[in-house]
Amino acid sequence: MRDMATDRRDFIKRAAQTTAVAGCGGLLWNALLAQQAAAASAPLRPPGALVEHDFGAACIKCGQCVQACPYKTLVLARPGEPVVTGTPTFMPRAIPCFMCEDVPCIKACPTGALDAGMKDIRAARMGLAVVDPASCLSWQGLRCEVCYRACPVQGKAITVQAHPRQISRHALFVPVVHADACTGCGICEKRCPTEEAAIRIVDPKMVQGKIGAHYRMQWNEQAPISGGPGPAEPRTPAAGEPPVALPPAQRGLDWLNQKGTP
Repeated sequence: MRDMATDRRDFIKRAAQTTAVAGCGGLLWNALLAQQAAAASAPLRPPGALVEHDFGAACIKCGQCVQACPYKTLVLARPGEPVVTGTPTFMPRAIPCFMCEDVPCIKACPTGALDAGMKDIRAARMGLAVVDPASCLSWQGLRCEVCYRACPVQGKAITVQAHPRQISRHALFVPVVHADACTGCGICEKRCPTEEAAIRIVDPKMVQGKIGAHYRMQWNEQAPISGGPGPAEPRTPAAGEPPVALPPAQRGLDWLNQKGTP
């Protein structure tokens, strides 16, 4: 028959084991929470993904978009990676998004985390390509243009511009990224021939600023007035019609640029 001392030792032993298990569970949970908190503010997501906060709330981590991708571009983030575990992401240098016209990943999403209203893959904004002049071959004087030729939105998302050089009569022909057309597909990053890609896809918020609605730049025809929509296309009045009235802000700017009084 077991004595009271033995029962007491067993009780203490089981209590210690239970405490250890609970402690380990707590550590694992805290590690998971820390990993979630340290996750990138806006990792590269599939085309049509909602803004990161809404995407995280809508994505159920089912992996159906990953299975639907014909190029195996999408992967589910694993524990320890700087992305919320179980959510779809991709690494352009490994496998970029090849911009399927039928966008199968969106069709496979059951929750709306990928916007089903996006019908044209060229409207996707998965990220923004950024060029590093210090490592770009074109900026060093070589005629590379690989990113320009690989871009599926060629001539719109990436163009080549000539820059004169002070020490030579020859110009630099360098790639220029246009944020309004770049889909963030990452094909340019994949095809870049340098050891480490000289053009990379990043979160636009990391590199783009915001002018502010209170600035008025009427010399730029595309600039909005007081934060509103851009000005309409200029129209030449027909015979007998009065001149087209300018918006008040533009009239004021014109007046300031003129001598004398109106």
